[in-house]
Amino acid sequence: MGVNERKIDLEQGLEIMQKGIVKLKNILEGLPETPFSSEDYMMLYITVYSMCTQKPPHDYSQQLYDKYRESLEEYIMSTVLPSLREKHDEFMLRELVKRWENHKIMVRWLSRFFHYLDRYFIARRSLPPLEEVGLTCFSTMVYQELKVKVRDAVISLIDQEREGEQNDQALLKNILDIFVEIGMGQMDYKNDFEAALLKDSAAYYSRKALSWISVDGYCPDYMLKAEECLKQEKDRISHYLHSSSEPKLLEKIQHELWSVYESQLLEKEHSGYHSGYHALLKDDKVENLSRMVRVFSKVSKFLDSLANTLKQHVTDKGTALVKQAEDAAGCKKADEKVVGLQKQVFVRELIELHDKYVAFVNERFQNQKLFHKALKEAFEALCNKGVGGSSIAELLATFCDNILKKRSSERLSDEAIEETLEKVVNLLAYISDKDLFAEFYRKKLARRLLFDMSANDDHERGILMKLKHQCGVQFTLKMEGMVTDMMLAKENHTSFEEYVSNNPNANPGIDLTVTVLTTGFWPSYKSFDLNLTAEMVKCVEVFREFYQIKTKHRKLTWIYSLGTCNIIGKFEPKTMELIVTTYQTELLGDKDPVEFD
Repeated sequence: MGVNERKIDLEQGLEIMQKGIVKLKNILEGLPETPFSSEDYMMLYITVYSMCTQKPPHDYSQQLYDKYRESLEEYIMSTVLPSLREKHDEFMLRELVKRWENHKIMVRWLSRFFHYLDRYFIARRSLPPLEEVGLTCFSTMVYQELKVKVRDAVISLIDQEREGEQNDQALLKNILDIFVEIGMGQMDYKNDFEAALLKDSAAYYSRKALSWISVDGYCPDYMLKAEECLKQEKDRISHYLHSSSEPKLLEKIQHELWSVYESQLLEKEHSGYHSGYHALLKDDKVENLSRMVRVFSKVSKFLDSLANTLKQHVTDKGTALVKQAEDAAGCKKADEKVVGLQKQVFVRELIELHDKYVAFVNERFQNQKLFHKALKEAFEALCNKGVGGSSIAELLATFCDNILKKRSSERLSDEAIEETLEKVVNLLAYISDKDLFAEFYRKKLARRLLFDMSANDDHERGILMKLKHQCGVQFTLKMEGMVTDMMLAKENHTSFEEYVSNNPNANPGIDLTVTVLTTGFWPSYKSFDLNLTAEMVKCVEVFREFYQIKTKHRKLTWIYSLGTCNIIGKFEPKTMELIVTTYQTELLGDKDPVEFD
């Protein structure tokens, strides 16, 4: 008869399984026992298989399922619980870790012996799988009885560690992993451990805060201690607490360190120490401010208060700059040039103020949106004020003009110019009437381009790209058209020279340069009728003929107010070159030779 055909009765089969279970218990308890061989394993597996596949009434699947659970329960009652009940504190924790690991080993081996139940019987009956049964046995019999004692022992060790004692952090992690594993993904850790940890931590740091504020009474010292405690708590989370505890634990601690002593920490500047964050802002105590934000970053009330203080502080600083500039502009002895220089200084100081507090927010205030909002509101109020009869939009346009034109009073490298222009554009974001800036800037750009006062074409194009990025395509459309007109003007001049050289009858007899501007791109210029000299009339006619050949259906309107002439005057005892306007040329009369621009 084959092994699969041999009938096994219930008592015989259970006796075989009991021997295997006893052997497994002995191995787990460290008693003298030979290891399981492959033959031992196969005998136990085949016994279960045979008892489950025999025809009714000899199908003993239910009895084997019950035997599996009863074996675990009996082992827990007879061995596991007594070993845990006789130990306390850290010794109990170590024993629990050992028993939990042994229990998982036992479940794993028994599940192999009884594996055939999982494959067919349990699936058909919709019963809990063998591993789940094993976990439930430990949860209901061991975990439920000891969880409070275990929780209290762990929290006690954590408090001891907070007081400077050394802990076995690997032990604590293993214990807390049990809370997580027992929940089978439902996080018993949260309900059975974390809630108590948060409550104890709140009480612990409430006591600490009272002690520190009473003994030190000094904000920076308090901050140093609070920051060190937060660092230690983060270390505990990384070493053994579950990661889900981090935001709740840190928020709870920050609340206790802040809320009760809010007034003392905020208003210490009124004491002899001058250390509250109002004073820290005034005195540029950057590291202390940074520490306060790190310590209380989860306390919304603190952040709101500090953001409001930052806003007011920046507003006060900016208002002082405005007053200084207005006082200089209002001085009776100050001439226009001095006032203009003072306004340039104001823009430079405004940029520096913005740089300083943007760096504060980015680097020291953890780049938090709340502080960016406070800074934005402060600069919006500041940048929409008037300064000495000028809007800041006008001052920014003038500042750019001073940087970009030749013989600028600002001696800057190319890199510094690009950086400064970027900062001006950043300030422009705070101005509500950006079109006002555009109008001022366009007029100054026109002057630089038409009178060859622009120092560098790359810088001109660079700031237009920055303005387009900040304010949109439409904002720079006319300005870009102006720059394009100047590029085309150079091409036109080359073509005109070729035209003149190829048509001797078209030679105007005077060096002539004409800049054609597109109506709509440029500012409006007033121009009066002028009775040109014959030489100038010829120049106009020659260029008009050239232009009509090149571009049909376009009308040229001459703006004499923008023209200049280089006139060579033959005086005694020497010849002099005069650079005059077109109108002045007519007044001087015909003086050969003349260069007409």
